[in-house]
Amino acid sequence: MDFTNVYRDENYAAAYAKLEFSGTYYLAFRDLPEIVSRHIRGQKALDIGCGTGRSTRFLRNLGFDAVGVDIADQMVKKAKEIDPSGDYLLVQDGDLSQFSDDCFDPVLSAFTFDNIPIQSRKVKLFCRMSRVLKSSGRIVNLVSTPDIYLHEWTSFSTVDFPDNLNAKSGDKVRIIVTALEDLRPAVDILWTDEDYRKTYELAGLGVVDKHLPLGKPDEPYDWVSETTKAPWAIYILAKD
Repeated sequence: MDFTNVYRDENYAAAYAKLEFSGTYYLAFRDLPEIVSRHIRGQKALDIGCGTGRSTRFLRNLGFDAVGVDIADQMVKKAKEIDPSGDYLLVQDGDLSQFSDDCFDPVLSAFTFDNIPIQSRKVKLFCRMSRVLKSSGRIVNLVSTPDIYLHEWTSFSTVDFPDNLNAKSGDKVRIIVTALEDLRPAVDILWTDEDYRKTYELAGLGVVDKHLPLGKPDEPYDWVSETTKAPWAIYILAKD
């Protein structure tokens, strides 16, 4: 079984860069402005796993002075091509040592932890994120729910991957982003709510809020599973 990942591939990065906040992705970002305004004060933001810069630009449009970091060189390269004035950095294995302690108001992680295997590696990155987070700051952790790998969606398909049905936390799962021109499956790591909460606790973080966005009938999309099942979970975290 081929589990070759595609996120570091130049062609996939080019296709990924064309994604907008539409379809199922719309639900991931629809409620973030209200969530951010409710929980976060300050102007300096860090975007962990910025990819081609979509989430970093989203933060900037909310008024933040945002810097994006990623471990995938092709993604960072594309982010800089799209947004030459933006601040995008290539980092090795989530290394945040170039940033001082307590310097960011929010730290956003959008889909980053979908691709990090092994709890110890997740905990390590959350500890690094906590170090650079102000004591009054918040981590916004946007992740895929287990449901996304079990159903069909406006922007995703999993019907070709029956092995997903038996996956447990830490197992690899496959999904096709049908909104992309490049239909090669992406390989993610399944992680449950229970295990996310254990991971946060081990990193010295507490859950302040959790949001499960659902599609609404009056929205301009042909929802498939989105009105009854949440594809995403948004956790708001604070230092314990």
